[in-house]
Amino acid sequence: MRFFANWHILQSMSLNDFKTPGQLLAALLAEREWTKRTLAVVMGMEETAVNKLCGDKRPVTAEIALVLEEVFQTPAERFVHLQSAYDLALARLTARPDPTRHERAQLFGRLPIAEMIKRGWLDAPSAKDAVAVQESLATFFGAEEGDGIGLIPHAAKRSRVSESATPVQLAWLYRVRHIASEMIVAPYTPATGRAAAKALATLLASAEEARKVPRVLAEHGIRFVVVESLPSAKMDGACFWLDDRSPVIGMSIRFDRIDNFWFVLRHELEHVIQGHGKEMAVLDAELEGDRAGTSSAVPEEERVANQAAADFCVPSSKLEGFIARKAPYFATRDLLGFAKTLGVHPGLVAGQIQRRTGRYELFRDHLVKVRAIVTPGAVADGWGDIAPVGN
Repeated sequence: MRFFANWHILQSMSLNDFKTPGQLLAALLAEREWTKRTLAVVMGMEETAVNKLCGDKRPVTAEIALVLEEVFQTPAERFVHLQSAYDLALARLTARPDPTRHERAQLFGRLPIAEMIKRGWLDAPSAKDAVAVQESLATFFGAEEGDGIGLIPHAAKRSRVSESATPVQLAWLYRVRHIASEMIVAPYTPATGRAAAKALATLLASAEEARKVPRVLAEHGIRFVVVESLPSAKMDGACFWLDDRSPVIGMSIRFDRIDNFWFVLRHELEHVIQGHGKEMAVLDAELEGDRAGTSSAVPEEERVANQAAADFCVPSSKLEGFIARKAPYFATRDLLGFAKTLGVHPGLVAGQIQRRTGRYELFRDHLVKVRAIVTPGAVADGWGDIAPVGN
């Protein structure tokens, strides 16, 4: 039994030789010396219907393609492919291009619009109202008239952030900026930054003392803003400056643990003390594990901030001595005694032991939550609350 008998004849003709299924049909009819009436009889169709198929006035459906495959022993896929290409070509002739559609896809696809509306960041009734969302995004990112909706590149340039920052991280940063710009704090000087670090060190003995952090930072000229991280942003903290005398520390308290809170806070404060973030905002995402270390793989600015944060929680030399004496067996009484000697909460010691040894199962009960302690006295946004921000 012959299979696709005519395929060897048409095989020499590429798909480019036929632009429409009607052209392919005409070639097949000519090869067999058939009339359209003959094809109508063979297919069991009206002659007018065959005329329309040959003139590309009627589309070749999948069902018709299968019938043509039986009649001409030519793969149905070829008819379907030609029909699809022809339909697309016709659509291109009549379609009205929308130059903003691609950028809308970028915005709606890369930003959690519904979440931003829910949290009061965008003034739009719903994510389905594209016009209202675009206008609100333009306001949110501070786009000038005429910028269209190329908001993400515009915002990145305006905020001077790393090219590696994601749109979601950039949105989080902008919310921190909005809130910080309306805060009033004491003047900042390099001396007040160092003084702030010393003042914060007196709060480490008790978890409840963390409630004083916002006040201490404000008194030393540092704006402190807590904004819940957006989904997928994985933001822990940020440091940037509104101007040369207005540093801002933003935190998400993404990991609600006392050790993480103090480590991230002191990390960002060191950025302020060192003057980091003036030229380009410092965004700290996933500040855990190796990113919180001091290896050569970590950028210089981050190594400096990580070392300062680790020593702030537990001086490295004392921690190393404790681990050398007690490893591999760490008793709770030893943890408590060491923490008391240092004058810090046991959770800070527990967190640093975990970081240094990689044994994250140790002393987890001492890693108490502090977000509920910190946020009542801070300018906070998220977890069901919306920080008041003017237009």
